[in-house]
Amino acid sequence: MNTVAVVMEQPERVSLTPVSLSAPTEADVVVDMMWSGISTGTERLLWTGRMPAFPGMGYPLVPGYESVGRVAGAGAKSGLRSGDLVFVPGAKCFGEVRGLFGGSAARVVVPGARVIEIPEQLGEHGVLLALAATAHHAIVTGQGAQPELIVGHGVLGRLIARLAMLSGAQPTVWETNPVRQSGAAGYRVIHPDEDTRRDYHCIVDVSGDADLIDTLIARLAPGGEVVLAGFYAGSVSFNFAPAFMREARLRIAAQWQPADLQAVTGLVRTGRLDLTGLITHRSEPQRAEEAYRTAFSDAACLKMILDWRALS
Repeated sequence: MNTVAVVMEQPERVSLTPVSLSAPTEADVVVDMMWSGISTGTERLLWTGRMPAFPGMGYPLVPGYESVGRVAGAGAKSGLRSGDLVFVPGAKCFGEVRGLFGGSAARVVVPGARVIEIPEQLGEHGVLLALAATAHHAIVTGQGAQPELIVGHGVLGRLIARLAMLSGAQPTVWETNPVRQSGAAGYRVIHPDEDTRRDYHCIVDVSGDADLIDTLIARLAPGGEVVLAGFYAGSVSFNFAPAFMREARLRIAAQWQPADLQAVTGLVRTGRLDLTGLITHRSEPQRAEEAYRTAFSDAACLKMILDWRALS
């Protein structure tokens, strides 16, 4: 089989390109993509050429790990059926083109065990499940303390705030960009300069700015924790003495796990977790390069999605 996919050929250069697909096995499903999201974290680093070396990383590469599509063919051992609406966290089915992410394509071949069936009414908002799972992982892998301060009011920061509120927390969010200070639902968003508090027990940073670590440590209560939930391209360092005096903890929230995806999907199914209001921009795949530039440069763009339905 063949399809078309967004291919990141080199930094700041993407195109819609014909690619070949691996033959599906009995454990695989063939998914016709409907929507895929552009990540402003890891994909931004790929776009700028600043992504640290990881196995399987490099160019050319099909990006995308926030995708929703419909099963067009299901292997006998895939556990799914044709017609199922599924969330696809990426695919590796493009031959010589790297697919470490691999969700931004009109059609993919992926193991059935890797995708998850989602409610029909979720529609395009299903692309947000990866970020919701990331937010869930950042919270539940700690020592039980809910975030009291969240740094950054992008999509991930908003999802962490929404999940924290489900547990009874009332977090504060720092955001320096006035364009992103609106949109709070039950929590407050302020500029850091407006905040005098210095006794936070749990601070979650989603900014990806390693230069903030000392600032955040200075805002901790004794025994407090800073959670690094963003992605940091360079070295992360901090001054030891202030951290020592607070007996501070520093935790890195890694990639979400299947249990996180199952958990947030359950919260969405029951209506407890709201994913609306986060997708702000949409584009055709034929205009992928323009879409990527907008996603990474326009502060008003919380989440850009590509609509594949005309190509599937």
